[in-house]
Amino acid sequence: MSAMEIDDPKSDGSEQILPRFSMNVLQLMKTSQAQHGLRHGDYARYRRYCSARLRRLYKSLKFTHGRGKYTRRAILESTVTDVRFLHVVFYMTERAWSHAMDKRQLPDGPNARQRIYLIGRLRKAVKWASLFSSLCSNKTDSRTSLEAEAYASYMKGTLLFEQDQNWDTALACFRNARAVYEELGKYGDLENQVLCRERVEELEPSIEYCKHKIGKSNLQTSELLQIGEMEGPALDLFKAKIEAAMEEARSQQAASLTEFNWLGYRFPVSNPKSRVSILKAQDFEKELQGLGAESLPAEKKLTIYDKLFTAYHDARNTIRSDLVSAGNAESVKDDLNGLDKAVGAVLGQRTIERNQLLVKIAKSKLNKKRDDKTEKVTKPEELVRLYDLLLQNVADLSDLISSGRDRKPEEIAFEEECQRKSLAFRAERCFYLAKSYSLAGKRVEAYALYCRARSLAEDALSKFQSIANKDEGTIQELKAVSKECRANSCIEHATGIMEEEKAPEKLSKKISTISLNDTATKVQSHYLPHFS
Repeated sequence: MSAMEIDDPKSDGSEQILPRFSMNVLQLMKTSQAQHGLRHGDYARYRRYCSARLRRLYKSLKFTHGRGKYTRRAILESTVTDVRFLHVVFYMTERAWSHAMDKRQLPDGPNARQRIYLIGRLRKAVKWASLFSSLCSNKTDSRTSLEAEAYASYMKGTLLFEQDQNWDTALACFRNARAVYEELGKYGDLENQVLCRERVEELEPSIEYCKHKIGKSNLQTSELLQIGEMEGPALDLFKAKIEAAMEEARSQQAASLTEFNWLGYRFPVSNPKSRVSILKAQDFEKELQGLGAESLPAEKKLTIYDKLFTAYHDARNTIRSDLVSAGNAESVKDDLNGLDKAVGAVLGQRTIERNQLLVKIAKSKLNKKRDDKTEKVTKPEELVRLYDLLLQNVADLSDLISSGRDRKPEEIAFEEECQRKSLAFRAERCFYLAKSYSLAGKRVEAYALYCRARSLAEDALSKFQSIANKDEGTIQELKAVSKECRANSCIEHATGIMEEEKAPEKLSKKISTISLNDTATKVQSHYLPHFS
């Protein structure tokens, strides 16, 4: 392995030159992280791997720390007679760093005590990285020494980044690491150059954030969020910092959010936790409905929807906790019940939008030819299932709206919109159900379902065309469904007639194969239809 090469010692008669080890630090780090959990952000798994790797290294080097009582054995410059001793120091650094990052990934973030422990593990990682850099400067070739120096600089910058202090020093550390990787990216094989360029890109967001904190950057927090959309273990701490900054901004903004408006109603929002959760959800809604929403890939949109649902669910949990503690205060309970209903209705609307996006993705794969064996092609049954979900979503939302006694015109208009959507979804569901029957060769059922789907589509089309604010996208889609239903019903009718006319011919062919021989009759008998 290139990560464990040892240069041959050169000797000339009386004087022997000590061996200079070679170790591709960046490649070793990237390979270990990618293969042992960090591709999926599993820091606990990577930490376990580092511990197991250290045990194997200690055993192979016969560098154990006593059999009964633990006796610490330091790794000094004189100890390093094998490249594996450098691997020991490297994996000690990685283990301490991954332990700290695992604490950072707790669901509600680390509390004060856990954060002290987290910073302690990062200090330990900096200590081991400094030792690694020192040993490499004396025991390895110039390239390995430079990589170790960049690695130590990154660890020191990460510690200062987490501590929220000495931003100038943190910036200098990240810049030093970037300069080394930029220089190393000009030499070596293609794989090494690609790794170095990727590392430079991973360091950029941290550098920009440090400049932002010391006032040397013109970028806003929203622009930093866009920079941090890259993936990689080096960016997890940066993303956590940005999210913390956004949470702080939402907490300050929450003071101005005193009401939640929905269909002409204004519900007071008194709990700060509810305010922050609602603001967070509204930020995600802006991402989905903003100017750049059309250019967002479908997978990214689905991820945003998941975060939006989590925020609204958090808001509803807080509201329901307030309801429990409200006691007998009827006015407060009425406001909280109304707020819970409004948030639930908005959540239902977003759920319908998310499921419509899933339908759009499934339709794009319906008639697609399978170029790759691993690529999944949609079946009509899957679209039927998705439309069942949409119909259930619309029914739940309609029940929620119609549960009140005195309803405003906005609520009545919203319920009518739900009814129109339900009719359109029924037409689409019936169409894809007909397709599944057609693929199964059931002509009569498919023909009947296509006719029914066409009738539903035309009813829905007339309702959508009768309103003032016409939904052109839905209207065009219903026109296409009606047209396809008419064409497919004709095809099913014709195919059914052809199959019926060919049936006697097929039967006569089967009868012609019957033999009077007993053995042949037994063999052929199961091909004949059974008549009662």
